[in-house]
Amino acid sequence: MATSAQQTLGKFMHALATKQPTPGGGGAAAVGAALGASAASMAATYTQRKKDKESGAAEVAEDLIKALDIYVLLDAADEDAEAYKNLQRTWKDDGMSADEKSSIEAKALAVPTNLLETCHAHIMAIKNFLPHCNQNITSDAKVGIHLLAGAARSAYQTVLVNKPPDDDKQRLQKLLKEIRDAEDSVLELD
Repeated sequence: MATSAQQTLGKFMHALATKQPTPGGGGAAAVGAALGASAASMAATYTQRKKDKESGAAEVAEDLIKALDIYVLLDAADEDAEAYKNLQRTWKDDGMSADEKSSIEAKALAVPTNLLETCHAHIMAIKNFLPHCNQNITSDAKVGIHLLAGAARSAYQTVLVNKPPDDDKQRLQKLLKEIRDAEDSVLELD
């Protein structure tokens, strides 16, 4: 099967909509995060005008572009599918050792946890970029924040299914609160 990065969006969405175990919600969250990072990268790419270079905004934009690696996010969709496939084995393989089962369960929890943390980091980077963004395209950077925020909340749902320890849950809830605050700050609902 082709990786998420190799599939067209339409094929991925069709696979997501069918009755099969993967891709699932974790993969959808990862692809949503990649879309958000792409929108913000576009805004940064358009912040390369002469006046942006003179003001230092272009350098901030370049740093953002480097930080927002969409392929890492797309890879998370494949990691999620692999983790779920392995998790299914733990339900069926009575001969599996407790250590192997524990390792598989830890990976299944790590994938959405890492995605949520990555979304948080990207959102904070985009928020810091916004004052430097080409004013004609700030809406696209904000779209990036909103898509990444939705992906983070979606990843959290996958985290919860994997029964995280309470301290991890509390830490991730704190990140989600910071994400919500970032979203609220760019909504400008007056």
